[in-house]
Amino acid sequence: MDYTKKIMYHSNYWYNDGLKRAQIRDTSGAIVSLRRSLQYNRENVAARNLLGLVYYGRGEVAEALVEWIISRNFRQRDNIANEYLRNIQNSNRELGAVNQAIKRYNQCLAYCAQGAEDMAVIQLKRAVSMHPTFLKAYQLLALLYLHAGQYAQARQMLKEARKLDTTNEMTLRYTQELKRLHGRKARQAGRPEEPGKNEVVEYKRGNDTLIQPRPSTVRRSGGGFLNMLLGMLMGAAVVWFLIAPAVQESKAAQMNKEILEYSERIGSMEAQISAQTRMLDSYRATSADTEAAAQNAASTLDSYENLMNVSDQYDSRGYSEDVMADALLNVNRDSLGERGQALYDELVGNIFPYACRILYNAAMESYNVANYDLSADNLDKVVRMDEGYEGGNALLHLGLSCRRRGDGEAAARHLNRVVELFPDTEYANTAREELEAIATEASASPGSEGENSEQEGENPEQSGENQGEGESEQNEEASGEGGEDPEQNGEN
Repeated sequence: MDYTKKIMYHSNYWYNDGLKRAQIRDTSGAIVSLRRSLQYNRENVAARNLLGLVYYGRGEVAEALVEWIISRNFRQRDNIANEYLRNIQNSNRELGAVNQAIKRYNQCLAYCAQGAEDMAVIQLKRAVSMHPTFLKAYQLLALLYLHAGQYAQARQMLKEARKLDTTNEMTLRYTQELKRLHGRKARQAGRPEEPGKNEVVEYKRGNDTLIQPRPSTVRRSGGGFLNMLLGMLMGAAVVWFLIAPAVQESKAAQMNKEILEYSERIGSMEAQISAQTRMLDSYRATSADTEAAAQNAASTLDSYENLMNVSDQYDSRGYSEDVMADALLNVNRDSLGERGQALYDELVGNIFPYACRILYNAAMESYNVANYDLSADNLDKVVRMDEGYEGGNALLHLGLSCRRRGDGEAAARHLNRVVELFPDTEYANTAREELEAIATEASASPGSEGENSEQEGENPEQSGENQGEGESEQNEEASGEGGEDPEQNGEN
């Protein structure tokens, strides 16, 4: 198999995928696809140049310059990266604006760390005016507007960010949080305020407003002394409830004002912390489901793409069956639709028989020259396509190849499968012999010496007979006399 062609094919495939995503402004997806293309072939100049353009389109000029410089190092002539670098070098004014925008963005991060969000908003507005494609600046500005409760401005910034990158994860998260906060504010605006429960009596005395609890009814009784006592008590009550509050009213008002301001600050900070905590908990709770869904979607997408590529390759008649079979083995049939499954079954029926023959012949040649790694790899593909190929011989030699290269667990699994599928054949007999040999090797390992000693202790007579027979054979070899009585040797 030509691995170089396979690697180049995968690299070009992911480059085409990145190009499609870049054309629909899915820059995040394009970056992922282009980086995967460069993993297969780091010298793919077209993919590296396109990656630089994607970075440049979302305002990350430094990353774009890095990719273009690397591309130019790989190929000096006939490289469009030279033109990109030349244009940027000639536009000193644009480079200066980008540099100033980045500096202002970094300064905004420092302001945010210090709690000076107003200064950060001012600097970010200047940064996006100087560098209109600065995606990170739009995102940070939207986040600051969200914290300040300015939802209209936040929505406008997120709209600009989505123009630059339609599927950016951070932009989508901020948009979802904007919808949630805006909906909660609308619900709270419709609630009437509850009336106060404590009733008080207030009246004016000159220019002062006096507030006191509703007076209770005092039962009066007759008698001069009692009336005097009640009069003194009433006088003290008048001094306590009327004069003292009037004197300290200004101090209490000032203290209440300060307490109210601190309470509002504490409430705002607690609301922000609570919102961030809920957001973090939500992300943690849904991360596993999101990752599983993303993997399932990626698997389905890869299956359809592999199926379409194999269909095109089969129609072109320019690819060998074993190459097309490699791609078909990566297709998950259950994730396909009805038409996809029908096309998959048709391609399997046309490709797998020829691919099995090619890979089987190559595997047997490798097995005969003791190249068990390559033999096992090829036979594994054959068994995945047709487990009973050659009446079980492919499955048998897969187990033998795994054993020869030291993978006893895989060898036992494949050999047991031969015995299950073909119990009354020579292949099954050979598989049983190999399984017995594997079991013997496992029992002879250091971890099983204690078990062997216990078994010998349970059967002392059999052990003694085996020992006698072993000694008789050694005596025959040492003396060269084959006519000695084996019973006498056993007694010895």
